[in-house]
Amino acid sequence: MRILKNILVTAVLSIGLHAWAQQTPAPAQSEIICITGATAHIGNGQVIENSVLVFENGKITFMGGPSAPLRGKIIEANGKHIYPGFIAPGKSLGLIEVNAVRASDDEDEIGDFIPNIRSIIAYNAESKVVESMRPNGVLLTQTTPQGGRISGTSSIVQLDAWNWEDALVKEDDGIHMNWPRSFRRGRWWLGEERGWKPNKDYQKQLGEIKDYLSSAVAYGKTSASSENEGFKAMQGLFSGSKKLYVYADGEKEIIDAITLLKEGNVKEIVLVGGYEAYKIIPFLKQHNIPVLVQQTHNLPNREDDDYDLPYKLPKLLVDGGLLVGIQNSGASNFQTRNLPFYAGQVVGQGMEKETALKLISGNTAEILGIGDRYGTLEVGKSATLFVSEGDALDMRTNVLTHAFIDGRMISLETHQTELWKRYMGKYGK
Repeated sequence: MRILKNILVTAVLSIGLHAWAQQTPAPAQSEIICITGATAHIGNGQVIENSVLVFENGKITFMGGPSAPLRGKIIEANGKHIYPGFIAPGKSLGLIEVNAVRASDDEDEIGDFIPNIRSIIAYNAESKVVESMRPNGVLLTQTTPQGGRISGTSSIVQLDAWNWEDALVKEDDGIHMNWPRSFRRGRWWLGEERGWKPNKDYQKQLGEIKDYLSSAVAYGKTSASSENEGFKAMQGLFSGSKKLYVYADGEKEIIDAITLLKEGNVKEIVLVGGYEAYKIIPFLKQHNIPVLVQQTHNLPNREDDDYDLPYKLPKLLVDGGLLVGIQNSGASNFQTRNLPFYAGQVVGQGMEKETALKLISGNTAEILGIGDRYGTLEVGKSATLFVSEGDALDMRTNVLTHAFIDGRMISLETHQTELWKRYMGKYGK
């Protein structure tokens, strides 16, 4: 009986591991790869028809027209399109698997001011949610803690790795702060009236942020008898080695945030959300503030807003001269795979297609501080890219045939594609 019991336990564990295990990450690039004949969308606004793209040892060595000599493994992509890998910033990808299973949820830690909490050490490279991003061309993400006033420190990873060490692109790139709201909705479940009402604690909450910044600055200037991990983590904001990603939507909140943080000696600030940022574009330009705007598949926040404000918000900000990326705040991790289609929505609002592409490639890479290696198809940069049968910003035609991360040809199979193939055999006849 004991032997039979051991066999059954082993079988159950094997089935469980198979059900949860991600496919094996791709090996390092071992030969020169040359992709020919495709329309190359560089990610900086340029397009090259009938292109030749060559990469070796994970780096792009040639990007140009058809006159280049061909060598190595040749992938013919006539009639197809090449894009840089898309980048999803400010998401908890790899930190949470199933919302209802607490053991799989590492996105939010206890405490309101916890900048020392590092997302990267909790990143799960074998997440099924992570692997489901790749078939739509999302190949990098900024894995980001959530919750509290200061949520913690993010890192940037690529989405095909054995572990977080292998996945790492940029470690501890920035700290994330949720700005308080000056108005809030009535909590009907506590007997309050519905609708918007002033936040009576707003000034108190601003004072708490100001005090924390002041204490962190003072900590960096003195030799403390004991280390404060929170204040220690904040020092990169004052030296400029880290960026502060501040989440704010209202006009007043954005102005208060930028003003207070600049006075608090924070060097690099990125606005995330920015629902009313279009109202204060000159102010944002004056302070050189880039914006990671919310997803476009959304409803207006207020009754008197334009019905299409979320659709056209990125275009309003770009037309105003701001550096803009799409962050899809508020969307679930699974919805992050729709990132290219959020950019496609802006094309429907009149933005040039190549400009919309920059919102999820070149612009985002620049905002995150990895533009020297990722975000565009340029010589010397990482060969993190994909080939699509059609327009990658159109959900009807974004069908990937090949994808590469740092030159490694990665699998586009996921548990979802496996299920699709399984049931297409039964119901797709």
